[in-house]
Amino acid sequence: MHDTRRLQRRTIRVLVVSQMLAGAGGAAGITVGALLAEDMLHSTRFSGLPAALFTVGAAVAALLVGRVSHRAGRRVGLSAGFAVGAIGAAGVVVAAFVDSVPLLLLSLVVYGSGIATNLQARYAGADLAEPSHRGRAVSAVLVATTVGAVLGPNLVDVMGDLAVSAGIPALAGTFALAAGAYGLAALTLSLFLRPDPLLIARALAEQATAHGGSSAAEAPGGRPRSVEGGISLAATAMVLSQVVMVAVMTMTPIHMRDHGHGLGATGLVIAVHIALMYLPSPLTGMLADRYGRQPVIAAGGLVLLTSGLLAASAPVESMPLLTLALALLGLGWNLSFIGGTALLTDAIPLESRARTQGNVDLVVALAGAAGGLSSGVVVAGAGYAALSVAGGILGLMILPVLLRAARTAPAT
Repeated sequence: MHDTRRLQRRTIRVLVVSQMLAGAGGAAGITVGALLAEDMLHSTRFSGLPAALFTVGAAVAALLVGRVSHRAGRRVGLSAGFAVGAIGAAGVVVAAFVDSVPLLLLSLVVYGSGIATNLQARYAGADLAEPSHRGRAVSAVLVATTVGAVLGPNLVDVMGDLAVSAGIPALAGTFALAAGAYGLAALTLSLFLRPDPLLIARALAEQATAHGGSSAAEAPGGRPRSVEGGISLAATAMVLSQVVMVAVMTMTPIHMRDHGHGLGATGLVIAVHIALMYLPSPLTGMLADRYGRQPVIAAGGLVLLTSGLLAASAPVESMPLLTLALALLGLGWNLSFIGGTALLTDAIPLESRARTQGNVDLVVALAGAAGGLSSGVVVAGAGYAALSVAGGILGLMILPVLLRAARTAPAT
């Protein structure tokens, strides 16, 4: 049987490289998606449509990547997901070039596959990890996204200039970067994620069972985990944080442009936001492993509330305060998402892990799509401040769920 620790280290290294590339692909498109849609649809009311569309695509992709990974392993599922995302990003470039709104909308849905796969990769990092190290394993994969996620938005101006020189609308240039980044991520996983971590984990579990062990889901320390309760709580934490993050992040570039901030400033704010989504991951993972998943999730809800209140009250000309609000938005998401991911992995037996993870990510992505779609309507009707406050309150709603769970089961 393979040296599990050595294989886990190799798996993390390969995932780190692919996540660096995928981070650039996802962040670049997110930064300019709303702006491109506003230009092509000639209405701020539909500015949230791109986030909704690529999140719908992410929902479908999460389900399919989970199914493919369940049957054929992480390598096949993840590489296919990134390849489809690259096709979608290329389609956006073509749509902008020929000024085709239907092609734009379809391509944004397909582009969502890359975003979903980027998140699904975190599960691959936990397949071979010991229960007491799952939070740190998940965080190691997520933090790698920071490099590309910070670099991508800051290449908006450069890619825009290159696009214009090629006769393509400036905003579409960023999606050309996304296409290349997702394509390279797919190639990296296809070539180097061998042997497959999920398939090896299953083989190890079967071997342990044959020698009198157990493959049941466990919490850190070897305690049995309630499958239904763990899945429900983890899904709730991830759904709420995703809705808040997508809604506020989607409308921030519109809010900034409407108040005179340029593309460079917008790219900087989004880059800081995405950096805080991923950069604190090692610390978050360590806290989740040491103190439990639920306290980390609770902290995420409180940080999301703080972010919403700050974004609502920040003067429109204040870049520092707006940047801080978006940084806190990313941090709150990070805490809730890593805590929820570790809790979810604890709760699911290996034999159904990839499929169930895909199902949960489907729900998370659909919730994010609802947040993205409604964000433009809320801002058009009530303003950015109202959206931010509503997001903060929604993020805080995880606390009553945690309290109810604490009364019915031991905290981990």
